[in-house]
Amino acid sequence: MMKMLKTAADMIKVFVLFTGFTVLFYYAMIWINSEYENYHRYDEPNGAALKVSSMDGGEQDGWFNRLIFFYLNGE
Repeated sequence: MMKMLKTAADMIKVFVLFTGFTVLFYYAMIWINSEYENYHRYDEPNGAALKVSSMDGGEQDGWFNRLIFFYLNGE
């Protein structure tokens, strides 16, 4: 009888620890999401930033050249 009670107590301890760490992980994910929710990755750069490429200048590439460029570079 004592062995069953000890096993049940150990099971309850594991369940409480698992539940506690699951709740902690859940709230950590919510906190991380709220930190990065207002992070604007696509804002205009500040300072002396240079534009790397321009699509409206120079000669116009045809659709086939753009397709080959996409296959070669993945852009």
